[in-house]
Amino acid sequence: MATNTEIGIAVLVIIGIIVSASTLFYTLDLTSRIAAIEEKLPPTLTVIGPWAGKEMEAFLPALQRFERLTGYKVVFKTFRAEDLAPILPAQFAAKKALGDVIFMWASFIREQAPDGHILEVTDQIDKADFSTGTYDPVTVDGKLWGGAYTGKVKPGFWYRNSTFAKYNLTQYIPAANGTYADFVTLLNKIEDTGAFENPIVSGDKDGWPLTDATEHFLITYGDPQLQKDLLAGDVSWTSTEVRAIFADRLVPLLAGNFSEPIDWTTGVELLWEEEYALYFMGSWITGMVDDPDDLGVFSLPGVEGFVFAADYFFIPAYTEHPEEAKELLDFLVSEEAQSVQVAQGGHLATNLDVPLTAYPVVDKRVAELMVGKELLLDLDDTIGGEFQTTLWSQLRLLWTSPTALDSVLAAIEAKAP
Repeated sequence: MATNTEIGIAVLVIIGIIVSASTLFYTLDLTSRIAAIEEKLPPTLTVIGPWAGKEMEAFLPALQRFERLTGYKVVFKTFRAEDLAPILPAQFAAKKALGDVIFMWASFIREQAPDGHILEVTDQIDKADFSTGTYDPVTVDGKLWGGAYTGKVKPGFWYRNSTFAKYNLTQYIPAANGTYADFVTLLNKIEDTGAFENPIVSGDKDGWPLTDATEHFLITYGDPQLQKDLLAGDVSWTSTEVRAIFADRLVPLLAGNFSEPIDWTTGVELLWEEEYALYFMGSWITGMVDDPDDLGVFSLPGVEGFVFAADYFFIPAYTEHPEEAKELLDFLVSEEAQSVQVAQGGHLATNLDVPLTAYPVVDKRVAELMVGKELLLDLDDTIGGEFQTTLWSQLRLLWTSPTALDSVLAAIEAKAP
């Protein structure tokens, strides 16, 4: 017969087993309940893009609208495309994604798509809803690999209305049907005031936006088809036609009319401070100044096309939230998102349903300027690679050494498609 002590020990063991089992079941149940709660929590999507400061602040309202519509949380992180170019391939090799939606050069998207690193979005986008050619840069073998958000046009030379009124320059702004000589007359009148270091400030960042001004000269004094032919490699940079545009139109202005290349954001500040009278810049300048209504813009006389650069983005194949990321893509290409964005200033819609009434006053003028003109792809962003960096570096050289024209054109042609 068991003693009282033995019975007591047995009872304690049984109680211990019961308590351990209860604890285990409670822990399993708690874990299960936490997992269930986590499944119901809205996902957090990470968007990677190039914007910082005022440009980022202008982009966030669109993301905030998406958050309200879906209940998802969206985090924005700033990474320039130049910084992403070496980072993303390494991430892809490890089957990781820096973000769920990433804004990047169209050329990068095209390069990475065939290797399975990017989700196809052909079925999500009806190209008929967008400006002609919008999706060509992110199309590979007839399939779409990215979305087109709003974009920026390179419409011409910007100036302050108040500055031009102050120095009686408004009357010399060349008309759309004017001539190259009219443009030179304006530059001479600006020089005659003695108030500016140079008539035109040359914004620079690794060689762009010098490329933007150059393309405007090529499109105006060649034609839109010349831009397309250079993009396709059907015309040489050393051809008689291209060299003549540089030699007869652009190069004569580099000494004395254009400043030496300086940081492009500093260029905006110096335009505003009346150190310079003109600045060739994209439409994003309207979001970088204190009073965009004081901005005016004109194109080189006779231009029939403008470079329009959409902000392209893609969904990496390694996102943990593919369906939610596709919802965000659907939203960003929509009329609603793009109407929110253009209202902030400095952006132009790719979606054709966005009305002119959605734009601030100065951006509406730019949108109207585009009517009837052909919209063209950006040369360096579309081609990318060594051509892009070579074009940047050689134009910086040309701006400081105009007599190097022939060697500059030969170096560009050596890397052209």
